[in-house]
Amino acid sequence: MTQFTPTSPLIVKRVIAAPAEVIFDAWTDADSFATWMTAGPVTHAEASTDPRVGGEFTVMVHTPSQSLPHRGTYLVIDRPRRLSFTWWSPNTDGRETTVTVDFTEVDAGTEVAVTHEGLQTRRAWDAHSGGWVVCLEALDQLAVARSVSPRA
Repeated sequence: MTQFTPTSPLIVKRVIAAPAEVIFDAWTDADSFATWMTAGPVTHAEASTDPRVGGEFTVMVHTPSQSLPHRGTYLVIDRPRRLSFTWWSPNTDGRETTVTVDFTEVDAGTEVAVTHEGLQTRRAWDAHSGGWVVCLEALDQLAVARSVSPRA
């Protein structure tokens, strides 16, 4: 993971032992997206996706103390190599930011690299760095289960 500066992107990477197509589809399928966004203190989530350039997505995550809306617009959809979208949440300090996800085949599976640009405060950086780490852990579990059993 990169270190915070107001002008540099947050980059979080994880190698997942699953095909890129399975992992990519878990980002664009609403039910899958809601499943792996339920990580850390999140008790449940609802998501909607319209995976086409210019299409929008929403995800509402619920913790025991609050509900947090997230939304964005798809900018690049290049299955299964790259996905880019705008990202807004209460933790972006009201700013629209940009997330790019690159999927690269490696010997152990697929490296997933999340590059989050536009986080201008330490608070926003910390909230998202921890969030992406736990979400990628949950995505890992979902993608590995689906690569073994497609109905998982």
